[in-house]
Amino acid sequence: MTIKQISIQLENVPGSLARLVDILEKEDISTKAISAASTAESSTVRLVVNDPERAEKVLETFGFNFEVQPVLAVEVPCHPAGMNAIVKPLMAADINIHYIYTTIERIGKETILILGVDDHEEAAEILKEHWINFVGEQIYNL
Repeated sequence: MTIKQISIQLENVPGSLARLVDILEKEDISTKAISAASTAESSTVRLVVNDPERAEKVLETFGFNFEVQPVLAVEVPCHPAGMNAIVKPLMAADINIHYIYTTIERIGKETILILGVDDHEEAAEILKEHWINFVGEQIYNL
């Protein structure tokens, strides 16, 4: 059920993200989802890309500080309470959501969320019980 996310630590200076994006683009690695948050000194960029294994090799070659984590990719039901269909069952199961961000592309009308949670297996089971659709590795081919 999980997919791979790459979290990269960048200096919080102009051009850091542009350098990363440029390197990945030149290596034909496309971004499927992205999130960035920063402090005064550094930024954490979270990416889902089309070829995570290749991206890891490229990032190592260029000396980036990064780690790979499992995350869930789910479709938000396309109705006013769509987000509640995801967050309330996880809350009821006492599963913490560390972060959420969306993909750049989507399959149909539904938005695809990337979820970083503290228990991926249990979260996946809970969401399946609540009829949430998982995107899985299909995300790499969007």
